[in-house]
Amino acid sequence: MLELRLTLDFACCNCERPVSVTVKCAGKGLAGGARTVAAVNVPCPNCGNVNQLYFEPSGTVRDVVPYRAPRQLLEPSMN
Repeated sequence: MLELRLTLDFACCNCERPVSVTVKCAGKGLAGGARTVAAVNVPCPNCGNVNQLYFEPSGTVRDVVPYRAPRQLLEPSMN
């Protein structure tokens, strides 16, 4: 199985201070080549806000956006 360890550097979306994170990627998704993009949620050690980081297996950071928790859908009552 293909496995990579990458160190990614980016600026926090909230406080704009530098953040560095090391990620371990593994699995068949890495065989997709240059078109493969992965995402990881990284809390900022400075301000605590969570950044959603999109990156390529080459180590290129594609985008950094504030993490938005998925909205829960309401279910109708069975009453």
